[in-house]
Amino acid sequence: MMGTCIALFVLAWGVVRIWSVPVAVGMCVVAMVIPPFAAMVANRRGPDDRWWDDPSGDPKSDEWWDELDGKKRPR
Repeated sequence: MMGTCIALFVLAWGVVRIWSVPVAVGMCVVAMVIPPFAAMVANRRGPDDRWWDDPSGDPKSDEWWDELDGKKRPR
């Protein structure tokens, strides 16, 4: 996706602007939308990913959150 973004930008101002500046601007607008979309696709979690249950690494904090969620850790 990022390669497409760079190619659109380079082609817009290197080649297409000679024939049509509005089309070159349109290509840049499309290229501008691709990076945020690529970030959303790359960071999407699957339906089975339970990121909210991952321990934070701080035992006291994890114990506190488990207590709030009604979970008890085996001791």
